[in-house]
Amino acid sequence: MSRRLAPGACVRVRAAFPPGHVRTPYFLRGHEGVIDSLAGEFPNPEELAYGRTGMPRRALYRVVFRQPDLWPGYAGAAADTVIADIFEHWLDEAPERRFGSPA
Repeated sequence: MSRRLAPGACVRVRAAFPPGHVRTPYFLRGHEGVIDSLAGEFPNPEELAYGRTGMPRRALYRVVFRQPDLWPGYAGAAADTVIADIFEHWLDEAPERRFGSPA
């Protein structure tokens, strides 16, 4: 699998809600974040859940999200973040100017 995303890249989590075993947190879908690092390449857990091989391997990224962008009315500091591990097939590139803008 190609590693198409580099640290610092702005991404948007796909806003998909397929049935079955999904490893992408519901509360992150549709939101924008920034790639922190590549965690590695692993068999696809969504395929493994059905007894398949999980191949080809998928790139898994650590993605940083601003908490004020995730939670309406967030009362913490504007700089608070959440880091989540998300597989590449759930990520689309996003315009840099959008990440971190006020909600």
